[in-house]
Amino acid sequence: MDLVLLGKQERVGTLTLNPPEKLNAMNPTLLEEFSEAIASVGADEEIKVLIIRGAGRAFSAGYDLAAGGGGKTVDTDRTELQRMIERWLSLRELPKPVIAMVHGYCLAGASQICACSDVIFMADNARLGFPSLPAGAGFVSSMWNWLVGPHRTKYMAFLPGSQISGKEAEAMGFATRTFPAETLEAETYQYARRVAKVPAEKLRLEKLAINRAMDLQGFRTAVLSGAEYDAIFHFGSGNDEILRVRKERGLRGAIQWYEEQ
Repeated sequence: MDLVLLGKQERVGTLTLNPPEKLNAMNPTLLEEFSEAIASVGADEEIKVLIIRGAGRAFSAGYDLAAGGGGKTVDTDRTELQRMIERWLSLRELPKPVIAMVHGYCLAGASQICACSDVIFMADNARLGFPSLPAGAGFVSSMWNWLVGPHRTKYMAFLPGSQISGKEAEAMGFATRTFPAETLEAETYQYARRVAKVPAEKLRLEKLAINRAMDLQGFRTAVLSGAEYDAIFHFGSGNDEILRVRKERGLRGAIQWYEEQ
């Protein structure tokens, strides 16, 4: 694996997103390597806690928009989107605590990694937000709703390129805790090493109990339905509008147009 690195020390595993020159934007190769790494962590009894981080200046800028494919039907699109959500749910269902350690940018699909982690530690100056192009619907927001509630999710999801700081994310309930950027790594690994002392069985059962309570409230059904809303949008008039703006202005120009006051 080149785009995802996996290491371990003192029973703490570290998964690093590793195309830093692209702010760790997630293309199909990276996503496949991510799934392989999660499966490897699940099978490794020496790893009791997993930390997910990004190399370079950011956690991740989200999905790589340049890596999109064509020739889909609404059903094949929905199926692909559901598989993506199931990828993140496999992280949530990993029978070990998962800590997202977020610095720099954490945008769009990258926030789904956080939403399916168990603990989210962020630098107080990190930037957390939604996609810059309003080219989807319900895919990211269906997860945010469970962390920050419906009104704040709508506030963020309605506005293209909306961003908040790590400190604001903590106040909203998205981030578990925030730290100064220079101490984030030390604080995260200190917490992880303490958790790694706890019997693995207790950690598994604690995670299962809390996740099951969320599932009884509808978490799993709600986030999977995000694939359906997103696929419907991709084949509707709204997406035609987005494509027209992108064709006229180019990708960067379209992003700038939606971000203008």
